[in-house]
Amino acid sequence: MRRRFVTLDVFTERRFAGNPLAVVLEAEGLDTAAMQAIAREFNHPETVFVLPPRNAASRAALRIFTPAAELAFAGHPTVGTAVLLGRLDGGKTRELVVEEGIGEVRCRVAPMGADGGRAAFDLPRLPVAAGAAPAPDAIAAALGLMPGDLGFGAFAPAPWSAGNPMCFVPVRSLAAIARAKPDPARFDATFAIDGRAMAYLVCGEVSETGHDFHARMFAPGLGVPEDPATGSGAAAFAGFLATQGRYADGEHAVTIEQGFEMGRPSLMELTFTLRGGALAAASVGGGAVVVTEGAIEA
Repeated sequence: MRRRFVTLDVFTERRFAGNPLAVVLEAEGLDTAAMQAIAREFNHPETVFVLPPRNAASRAALRIFTPAAELAFAGHPTVGTAVLLGRLDGGKTRELVVEEGIGEVRCRVAPMGADGGRAAFDLPRLPVAAGAAPAPDAIAAALGLMPGDLGFGAFAPAPWSAGNPMCFVPVRSLAAIARAKPDPARFDATFAIDGRAMAYLVCGEVSETGHDFHARMFAPGLGVPEDPATGSGAAAFAGFLATQGRYADGEHAVTIEQGFEMGRPSLMELTFTLRGGALAAASVGGGAVVVTEGAIEA
């Protein structure tokens, strides 16, 4: 059966940057094994399958796969698919709800040019701490760094999750974060949480002025040796930032750059609100642009 697909570059406003995403429309009838095989075929960091929603008020149900596993939630698939659905629905500024494994995700979409748009989603689940951090020596060895490369300001390594648990690793400088290279013999044993290992490296130095943080994310066991932009990481980062004591009550907006070492520069816009010193709400947004359209036999 021929099924339409669209690929987009997400967390960017121009093609051939950002994080690539494949979206398979008309996915009814595909079982999990077929979806996983198609995701391996596209070999993008994630592939989305669009299905009819369970709730009549929702726009669609989404299933999200990396080349190696299914995810209950992911940020760049949410942003990219929301932009695509908004475009298919007439390209007007609107709100829509998509259903993911984590639950309903509310999105705001707006058109941008003939083939792109912008979207932001409200976190369906506020981030929570996800256990104790590995020892600094183990973190450094698993990332090909020295212990002295870790930490900046008051930031220290800590696992957090907004749906995908990952270990946040503050890195002292752009030079150090550029040297990071996961050690296959140590990475999974050091970073695994619930059987999946993801490390989100973040630095206070940035490659371009006007940005707040520089990031890299590695998840080789999920078939993603390095991710150009990690929206679920940006979502969890809101929880990490809320504990640092550097932000007062109120709304804050930070821009996270990622993918620069890969030649896929990406920008994620994280907005979060603190009340009584605690995280009360957060959203993640950015741009997306269509790259290809076609059909796949499946």
